[in-house]
Amino acid sequence: MNAVHILRFLSSATAPVGVAAVARGTGISPSTCFNILRTLARARFVAFHSADKSYTLGLAVAEMAAGMIGIGHAELIRPELERLALNYDMLIVLWRVTENGHLVLIDRAHSHTAVRVEMRIGLRVPQLIGAIGRCVAASLDLPSSELRRRFSTLRWQSPPGFESYAADVAVARERGWAIDNGQLYRGIITVAALVTDANRQPRFGLSGITIAGQHSLERLAELGNDLREVAEVVGQSLFPRTAGIKQNGIQNGE
Repeated sequence: MNAVHILRFLSSATAPVGVAAVARGTGISPSTCFNILRTLARARFVAFHSADKSYTLGLAVAEMAAGMIGIGHAELIRPELERLALNYDMLIVLWRVTENGHLVLIDRAHSHTAVRVEMRIGLRVPQLIGAIGRCVAASLDLPSSELRRRFSTLRWQSPPGFESYAADVAVARERGWAIDNGQLYRGIITVAALVTDANRQPRFGLSGITIAGQHSLERLAELGNDLREVAEVVGQSLFPRTAGIKQNGIQNGE
């Protein structure tokens, strides 16, 4: 795992960096960083620049990336959808957050149960509705008046009151996932988390969808935490954040 942290750090560096800079940026001890970097260099995952004793990503990373050219975001995320569907025995779907205020279902993975929920690819719903909508609202952090205005346009089968919805949004902001218990669709429970980009803007949503009564509240909470962790990893992988490098003041050759 330390090697992965080091590779991610190097991928966001704007110039070659030394062992001390890698250690500061990753929180890994300098001696451990040195040993891992030396191993990665032998495997060509990093390149060593002897003139200033600094490191950058190596050819092996480019070779691996070349095989991924042309692969869309949904294809890269799909293995996680399949893992979650099997682990939690439910439908797991991937939403794309559009720029015109909607969520579009772009991929899904099923469990092997005989009776299951089904949702069609291409389904489009308002951006702030359901479990994933609560997560989007938490990310946008809208003023209460604007949130109320947008909430008034939403159509639910069992509508929550605005105060209850706003409280759910606050909880989603705190714990990183949200739940809709039969409000968007009667008898259907949805748990969701949000993938954000480098600017913390919503880009994708991950939802677990099941028939009410099939999973305990504890199991649904486990799913919520798992979705949050997957969403964080996906966000960091697809939309790398470089702010930490500037804050650490890394200079060429440190």
